[in-house]
Amino acid sequence: MAPSEDAAVHRQLGELVAGMRSLQESIRRLEEGAMRAEDKAATSRSKVHERMDQLVDRVGDVEVSVSSIGADVAEMKPVTDDVKRWKLMGIGALGVTGIAAMALGVSFAEAIRRIVFVIIGKV
Repeated sequence: MAPSEDAAVHRQLGELVAGMRSLQESIRRLEEGAMRAEDKAATSRSKVHERMDQLVDRVGDVEVSVSSIGADVAEMKPVTDDVKRWKLMGIGALGVTGIAAMALGVSFAEAIRRIVFVIIGKV
């Protein structure tokens, strides 16, 4: 081979080696970026799982509270129904008492009117 051809081959080999080194460096950076991204994703997933566990615990507490409240409400319902019934009976009794008082008042007023007429002398 001629020296100029030999230099051209060496130059091309040097360019190939430099290109390969550049590719290797790019691949290494990509791998490092992928590893960092995977580490971030793993950290994020662990935080999500931790929060999910906390939510599960909180929901369990809420379920327990709701069931105890349901039991309390079930115990209070008969009392509430009794109070409503008493209220209705009281309103009815007040109505009957009012009507009776009105009738008694009218009768009493009529009796007083008659007494006054007897005293005054108008028959």
